[in-house]
Amino acid sequence: MNVKTDFRWRDFWRAAYPSVIPGYHQNKEHWNTIILDGSVPDKDIKQMIGESYDLVTDSPTKRIYEAVKQILKGHVATYRQVAKMAGNEKMSRAVGNALHKNPDPEHIPCFRVVNAKGELAGAFAFGGANVQAELLREDGVEVIDGKVDLKKYQM
Repeated sequence: MNVKTDFRWRDFWRAAYPSVIPGYHQNKEHWNTIILDGSVPDKDIKQMIGESYDLVTDSPTKRIYEAVKQILKGHVATYRQVAKMAGNEKMSRAVGNALHKNPDPEHIPCFRVVNAKGELAGAFAFGGANVQAELLREDGVEVIDGKVDLKKYQM
């Protein structure tokens, strides 16, 4: 069984169990192969699988969604702020793309993200004109002429 491993743990697992050997999955260095011969306890196999899952499912989009979840009610953040919170302040466009495809608007409050001038997104982004403004107002954020006062509401 091939599992991706954090480079800091790769050698630990190999030293702990002779049946954990370097894995050459797609010629990538940070993979281990677990030989399922009964010598590695199930709890450790499960830990390695869990670690592998976390590593392979991490993505900029996932980090963006997690960052947006941190924007508190009554506040907004800019695309650049969200990008920085997600690990790379230069991926502001990726933030916009991810939010446009938001799979769970109820738990990922993308309406709290505005541009660097405090301007709201276009009507298409939320299913109609003024939807973002209405959601922000329900949150306690004042919206005037399609803009939010960043000095007052920016997190």
